[in-house]
Amino acid sequence: MTETRKTYVRPLDIKHGQVDMAHGSGGRAMAQLIEELFAKHLGNEYLAQGDDGALLPNPGEGKLVMATDSHVVSPLFFPGGDIGCLSVHGTINDVAMMGAKPLWLSAGFILEEGFKFADLARIVQSMAAAAKAAGVPVVTGDTKVVERGKGDGVFITTTGVGVVAPGNELSGRYARPGDAILVSGTLGDHGMAIMAERESLGFESPIVSDTAALHGLIDAMRASGADIHVLRDPTRGGLATTLNEIAKQSGVGMMLQEKAIPVTPAVNAACEFLGLDPLYVANEGKLVAICAEADAEKLLAAMHAHPLGEAAAIVGTVHVDEHHFVQMTTGFGGRRIVDWLSGEQLPRIC
Repeated sequence: MTETRKTYVRPLDIKHGQVDMAHGSGGRAMAQLIEELFAKHLGNEYLAQGDDGALLPNPGEGKLVMATDSHVVSPLFFPGGDIGCLSVHGTINDVAMMGAKPLWLSAGFILEEGFKFADLARIVQSMAAAAKAAGVPVVTGDTKVVERGKGDGVFITTTGVGVVAPGNELSGRYARPGDAILVSGTLGDHGMAIMAERESLGFESPIVSDTAALHGLIDAMRASGADIHVLRDPTRGGLATTLNEIAKQSGVGMMLQEKAIPVTPAVNAACEFLGLDPLYVANEGKLVAICAEADAEKLLAAMHAHPLGEAAAIVGTVHVDEHHFVQMTTGFGGRRIVDWLSGEQLPRIC
């Protein structure tokens, strides 16, 4: 009679353990990492299928929208968020800015040998909470491990899939002369929160990242009936770079009003201290909306009624300009060009 022996596998030591090369080998250690950490926190009916991809239901009428984003923010944890929730919010927002309803996410992790399980668990739990709050589950993923010194802890790539109903498509190509330009709130919060944490800068008023999923705000904006032409989240390069991108796509010019642009006193003071312009500082929970001029006040009211749009403002207009310049009327009544970001003002902010 042959005796069957079961191999005992010690549970992951989340409190004191670290990632090693075996956790990316495809063997027992990797399966354990997936089961005891990723699947435990991110689990859902699609992820539980256990295949190399997820079998998903047909989303119905409309076109599919797909977006992917890699996240290499440093530091990994910052006031108001971390690389985990940021990777969920950022990709959900990229899908939503196309006019689509975000449905599913995939997540790919590149882990560095020696990365602490406690920090990884904190990141995965943050991702899980963000995905649950947004109603957009992580349905498939991948994990790789690189040698110590070659990964800076963890990098995360997320891909989002959504569906846009017929006639609801949005694009940076659709801005038209006469349109109004709105922002959903104060600018520069995320980038300056990262900078303050990275450089251990102590400001009198703490600066907190604005990272958030914006599809709920967009639903409220849509429900207002306003004729929205463009949505975009002003992440890397901030509002200035985002508007230059849209102006080029649509073949138009833009005029901003400096006095109308919302920036908190803390962010403004931090930017002055560091010699930065808040127009170029990244945001992770704000959007730019361009709509028909006649609907601007209606859209603004809808944004103000939502928690993520309480500080929304009309900041400028779209006009004819063969050069596609973005300009700004300054607080002193002069004008200046708001050009593309030249170089990297704040590295690794998302």
